[in-house]
Amino acid sequence: MPVDPLRVAVVCSSNQNRSMEAHNILSKRGFDVRSFGTGTHVKLPGPAPDKPNIYDFKTTYEQMYNDLVRKDKDLYTQNGILHMLERNKRIKVRPERFQSCKDQFDLVVTCEERVYDQVLEDLNSREQETFQSVHVINVDIQDNHEEATLGAFLICELCQCIQHTDDMENEIDELLQEFEEKSHRPFLHTVCFY
Repeated sequence: MPVDPLRVAVVCSSNQNRSMEAHNILSKRGFDVRSFGTGTHVKLPGPAPDKPNIYDFKTTYEQMYNDLVRKDKDLYTQNGILHMLERNKRIKVRPERFQSCKDQFDLVVTCEERVYDQVLEDLNSREQETFQSVHVINVDIQDNHEEATLGAFLICELCQCIQHTDDMENEIDELLQEFEEKSHRPFLHTVCFY
């Protein structure tokens, strides 16, 4: 990998499953990566589809874990939520909201179109200061453990290919087209400026 790894942000809704799985894999591959959510709150599955567990972004993964163990350890062990939170605790202390971060990235990868739209809305509402480009790419990933893992490897492969291009600005569209054909998933792509 070249001396300057891509500065990558991976974004989903709650910074729990899809973005954290990609964060985990990308960091192990040497990328300068951070992960975020765009929601107003962090939502985790609850005892019923209409009863999610809702937390503030200031709540640590440890606090969420302890809360769910207290509520129903068997349920949250069986559905994989406690395992996911254990992984998250090893990566960082708490979820982060993309709209609260003012750091600059080379690439922002979102995991669903609604999140992509929220990221673009946020970036386009900021006052341009450095005019550094940031490529925002969406790949739709279902919000379940298996798809999060498959999606994370796809995001990692995409980042590795982008990292090794000679001219990202001119090669990215062709690269994304190849990934669409190979993965049978549509990719959205927009360039914004800081």
